[in-house]
Amino acid sequence: MTTTDTQHPRTTGSTSPDSLAIDLRTAVMRTSRRLRVEATGDAITPGQYTVLALLNGNGPSTLRALAESEHVQAPSMTRIVNALADQGFVSRAANPDDGRQVRVDITDAGRAVLAEARNQRTAWLAQRVAGLSEEDRQVLSRAAHIMQEMSGT
Repeated sequence: MTTTDTQHPRTTGSTSPDSLAIDLRTAVMRTSRRLRVEATGDAITPGQYTVLALLNGNGPSTLRALAESEHVQAPSMTRIVNALADQGFVSRAANPDDGRQVRVDITDAGRAVLAEARNQRTAWLAQRVAGLSEEDRQVLSRAAHIMQEMSGT
């Protein structure tokens, strides 16, 4: 019996809630990891991608809020934001609410590199989906909708 990334045995095919949860968690984590690694490209790292996506979706933010959102220490977020700023993908300005803080925002160049990374991720996944049978694609389509409903999106 093969073990997964936890101490739980691989369940393959079981529909009990606990076994299915293990299989789904493992599949989602592995797919997410592969998408991050395979399709971020040379322009940005996976961590930089995440910061750009946050800024693009939520608007300008402080370094502290970004660090808290990503569960990293402030110095780590500062390094990520500095690298993004050096590439012209984010801008920094004094926070209008507190001049001691820096507010970070995505630039047009950041939006462009984010869109390219998203396109690469979509292309990578589409290539793998294309190799599946029509029946398997239908199953994945239904599973994707169910997972979106479960996550409240």
